[in-house]
Amino acid sequence: MKWLGAIVAIILWPVGVAAAEVIKLPVPDTTGGVPLMQALTARRSTREFSAKSIEAQDLSNILYAAWGISHEDKRTIPTARNLQKMRVFAARKDGVWEYDAAAGLLRRITEQDITDLLATQDFVKEAPLNLIYVDSDAKFGTMDAGAAYQNVGLYCASAGLNNVVRHNFDHAGVAEVLGVSEAEVIISQTIGWPHM
Repeated sequence: MKWLGAIVAIILWPVGVAAAEVIKLPVPDTTGGVPLMQALTARRSTREFSAKSIEAQDLSNILYAAWGISHEDKRTIPTARNLQKMRVFAARKDGVWEYDAAAGLLRRITEQDITDLLATQDFVKEAPLNLIYVDSDAKFGTMDAGAAYQNVGLYCASAGLNNVVRHNFDHAGVAEVLGVSEAEVIISQTIGWPHM
């Protein structure tokens, strides 16, 4: 029976991705939060972060807000012409992970901590999470990324997290790590808890 489980695991995971390279996320909590108008009022761009880690439930909720699947294979954001080409990466101290909404998990792309590529501004060095929005559609990708980071900003306002959207980072270096063209790397969003 053990060999059957191993075969299933090999079939389900892409080549080169081992069991340790996957993080299963908790199911997003779609029932909580403050009323929308309060979240809109509280939403801010904040450039101050503590090093406190973001727990699995909040991480799952953040990624769901950015690029989750909410109903009938539709995303939590509108996508231009329903192309759904965007990819969302989570850069943390333990590497860079790609979000797979359908499977509810993160797949590690690299163990490399790319904070140095993202931290052209000092405040980024403390933050535990940077989302990187990538899209191969030059015409509509920025629209999709904008909808995603606005959703995340509203979630952060509701949960008491700080966030700021940033274009000032090493796009070429990040693209090389992610294995995409520089033009596909649209924007990043730095997320973390405020200093308590």
